[in-house]
Amino acid sequence: MQYTHRGVALVTGSSRGLGRMTALVLAEAGWDVAVHYRSGEQEARSLVDGLKKRGARSERFQGDVSRPLEARRVVQQVIESFGRLDVLVHAVGPFIRDRRRFSDLTIAEIEAMVDGNLKSALHTIHAALPAMRRQRVGRIVLFGFGRSGEAPSWPDRSAYAAAKTGLVSLTKSLAVEEAPSGITVNMVCPGDIVGDNKEKRIADVREERDEETPRGRPGSGEDVARVVRFLCEPDSDFVTGNIINVTGGLDVIHPVSKAER
Repeated sequence: MQYTHRGVALVTGSSRGLGRMTALVLAEAGWDVAVHYRSGEQEARSLVDGLKKRGARSERFQGDVSRPLEARRVVQQVIESFGRLDVLVHAVGPFIRDRRRFSDLTIAEIEAMVDGNLKSALHTIHAALPAMRRQRVGRIVLFGFGRSGEAPSWPDRSAYAAAKTGLVSLTKSLAVEEAPSGITVNMVCPGDIVGDNKEKRIADVREERDEETPRGRPGSGEDVARVVRFLCEPDSDFVTGNIINVTGGLDVIHPVSKAER
């Protein structure tokens, strides 16, 4: 890989899943990458080592960004290590795959959905904005779910959906507030990309069949990461406040509850 430096990108939750693939694709595009993790130290170390072997500059940073002081510490450590911060991709976002009605969730599970998906973004963005404002340039990319821009009813996913649709309003509000500072804010909304597919390339899944997805193949992490890469480009400064679905045409929302009674 011929490395062309573009700036510094912090990808939260990048030790695994969509965050990991996003970090890889951004590094390939010439970004220095700050790899953040909460508990996946081994995976984060492996990613950083791999990026360095490809010629990218990369370091790892640990912290629970759902806590405001830790989010601020992580951002400050990234700035101290790299000298600046140009891109924040917030890929943190816990999800309960089992279908559960809101009344069947525990208080701890509700708080985990709100803290992990909404508050973590609030705290991390709040910590990153001063540096981006000083530079008069910045890219912020959040993750949602397909159709989250509509704030739809999503039975059995209520707490998760509430947190993510809160991020929709944050995306649109910050896009207006920060546009004069050269900062764009957008949301990318993956479809039902599950398991190992989150860390696969498009070429890895192109020949696979997925009868549920209108496109006919499963989604991959690269499908999402290449959209993030575009949003981070310097010339993408006129693209802000958008909620972009990357779903292969699949509507993941079920109109009625399927949870066991």
